[in-house]
Amino acid sequence: MDLIITVVNRGHADEVMDAARAKGAKGGTIIYGRGTAGEVEKFFGISFQSEKEVVLIVVEHGLRHAIMEEISQKAGLKTPGQGVIFSMPVEDAIGFAK
Repeated sequence: MDLIITVVNRGHADEVMDAARAKGAKGGTIIYGRGTAGEVEKFFGISFQSEKEVVLIVVEHGLRHAIMEEISQKAGLKTPGQGVIFSMPVEDAIGFAK
């Protein structure tokens, strides 16, 4: 299993979940947050929205890459969602139905 973590501008989490489900994800968890990219904005000349949504999706390892590519297309950095997507291996999990 892998955990896909996507951080998008507020209001774009549904786009992330729609993209993930289209490639086989079963569901996810959305956490609301606030970014602190003030210094990055000045340095790179990029405008960042401070209100964020963090989408956590646990998937089978074989689905990870396709899901991440689809999320990138629908809500990645070059979209209004300005999503940052990364993954981490899940070593152990309890309570997941396959």
